[in-house]
Amino acid sequence: MINVLTEAEKRRYSKQISLETIGIEGQEKIKNSKILVVGAGGLGGVVLQYLTSAGVGTIGIADDFPIEEVHLPRQVLYSDNNIGKLKTIVAKEKLNEQNSNTEINIYNIFLKNKTAKDIISNYDIIVECTDSIETKYLINDISITCNKPLVLASIYKNEGQISVYNYKEGPSFRCIFPEKEDRQIHIPSQSGIFSPLVGLIGSIQAAEVLKIILENDKVLSGKLLNYNLLTHQSYIINFKKNPLNFIQ
Repeated sequence: MINVLTEAEKRRYSKQISLETIGIEGQEKIKNSKILVVGAGGLGGVVLQYLTSAGVGTIGIADDFPIEEVHLPRQVLYSDNNIGKLKTIVAKEKLNEQNSNTEINIYNIFLKNKTAKDIISNYDIIVECTDSIETKYLINDISITCNKPLVLASIYKNEGQISVYNYKEGPSFRCIFPEKEDRQIHIPSQSGIFSPLVGLIGSIQAAEVLKIILENDKVLSGKLLNYNLLTHQSYIINFKKNPLNFIQ
């Protein structure tokens, strides 16, 4: 059953609705969408805020880590008085204040094979925002099994990478990064991070989610966007589906 927009929602989202790429029909698609965000840190916090403000109907948040002081410069959803609390609980409180129309479900667990599949199967689109290589491969593989598009990003120092995987049977994460030890995959917890980069890449992730919902033909499927915020240089790597590496 499609939940139509109320008059209050038409007023609230009027600036989005006025875009020819969205309109009333598009805003109703956003309202009826269910998005799972895995990781509620820097990238996840940005994604969550923009998807909530855009009017996504249901958002799931999966994370089992508490908020730490050392992460506050890039995890801008949180503040000093949140230190030590679980990210999921604080995020839910803040997002509910931001937009009470969005239903927020939280999962205070570390995703493993069975639990990840049980959760992922309930959502339309998956957004991977962790700094764990193992989690990226796990979420990719289960997204394939559940036939869910995956919006995945990584950040390293001044650079970010983002792509959309498993979209309309398109290439997966393994098609461009077939091995877990691939040195092109960078982990922010092991390096410094230029904090504004998190806001930029997280915003692009949120945009890709909305483009998928709206069935836009410019989704970053089969394209890996690389952006250096220090130099403002960007480039796209095109890649194709490789059946040998599609799932292991």
